[in-house]
Amino acid sequence: MTVSTDPQSDRLLRTEIVGARRLSSYAIATIVTIGATGFLLAGLSSYLGVNLLLFSDPTKLVFVPQGLVMGLYGTAGSLLATYLWLTIRWNVGGGYNEFDRTTGKATIFRWGYPGKNREVKLTCDLSAIQSVRVDLKEGINPRRALYLRVKNMRDVPLTRVGQPLSLTALETEGAALAKFLGVPLEGL
Repeated sequence: MTVSTDPQSDRLLRTEIVGARRLSSYAIATIVTIGATGFLLAGLSSYLGVNLLLFSDPTKLVFVPQGLVMGLYGTAGSLLATYLWLTIRWNVGGGYNEFDRTTGKATIFRWGYPGKNREVKLTCDLSAIQSVRVDLKEGINPRRALYLRVKNMRDVPLTRVGQPLSLTALETEGAALAKFLGVPLEGL
């Protein structure tokens, strides 16, 4: 999460949110693509009787059931890899949080999946914001997130989905936002 303010005044606070275009997303999509391609080529090699792989000889596999199952794994993996690459291309979850004192508006924007509701945009008055809430849950699946508590609305998540922020980064960002908005910081 990158925080930037308008250099001419303290009237604008904009935070960029990283979506699916993270290093870990690229790594996972690459690994799934390589694995799926290997399984698919092994299944095809078994069926055609021609070695299509450099590092092994799957022509010795009996097509039914081994080659067939490897081909099905390769097909399923290829579909998953396609989904992962499209999610990265569309940058699902990416966007920004913008708080503008000049207009008196807060804008939370995220990219979604293509279709009718590709852009997810929430706008509210700064006067409707009650507080900034920190959500901490430790354990096997830790959760560290910032939420915006707004009148007559559910709490609005401000941080990215995925790897949780460090406690110091979460506290620093939450305190800076609460100070900018002039609202209390809850949850610490």
